[in-house]
Amino acid sequence: MIAFDTNVWVRYVTNDEPDQAKRALAVLAGAEEIFVAKTTLLELEWVLRAAYELSAAAIIRALRHILGLPNVQIEMPDQLEKAIDYYEKGLDFADALHLASSSEGVSFYTFDIAFIKRARSLKAPVKAL
Repeated sequence: MIAFDTNVWVRYVTNDEPDQAKRALAVLAGAEEIFVAKTTLLELEWVLRAAYELSAAAIIRALRHILGLPNVQIEMPDQLEKAIDYYEKGLDFADALHLASSSEGVSFYTFDIAFIKRARSLKAPVKAL
């Protein structure tokens, strides 16, 4: 099993450096299994949003594409899918991932009022501290 750094996934998604993208695709196609950590996807979302100014919809498509690759093994795939669902419904991806990574029955506390309002609209257990 191998794992890719975030910058490899950025090349794969954006093809902004065609030579690097081609090399990433070749390794991806030849690898039996590729492990993707939650933190890699967290950083990937940030890079695609902040540096490449991609829309949330484009980022969601990219994340779901990566999650759906047949040789990709995602760390905690159920949590990631839940986080992507929250993100699609308006939560910040980092907040969505933190919330989705919390165990069932856990009350999640924050000072972020906007996060609380968005999470409550999704019936997520986020509370003001």
